[in-house]
Amino acid sequence: MKSYRKELWFKVGARRAYVNITPEVEACLKESGVREGLCLVNAMHITASVFINDDEGGLHADFERWLEKLAPEKPHSQYAHNGAEDNADAHLKRQVMGREVVVAVTDGKLDFGPWEQIFYGEFDGLRNKRVLVKIIGE
Repeated sequence: MKSYRKELWFKVGARRAYVNITPEVEACLKESGVREGLCLVNAMHITASVFINDDEGGLHADFERWLEKLAPEKPHSQYAHNGAEDNADAHLKRQVMGREVVVAVTDGKLDFGPWEQIFYGEFDGLRNKRVLVKIIGE
């Protein structure tokens, strides 16, 4: 069995953003040489997320509005976590959007359903953060 590991680094220019990282993960899969197996992609920071959904701008705007209703950024004083930091909302948003995805690898390709893409969700940006890609298989 083969095992492959790579870290992808991101620094988005806003506090919150959704980045389609499917091409980067597909490049990792090609580099790994795995034809049949599993691909894990997970955010290595507790204020970021990795999830699968459609790459459609209206949907991303809906995510933003919905998450802001669930865990509004301001006022910062509404959160017990916010003392030295002001990112409690980012921790909560990550809980909703998830930490990782696992995608089957079939015949050397990510085995997606219709319209599925892998996204990095940033909820406390403007600094470097990493995503782990771990691929195992034959």
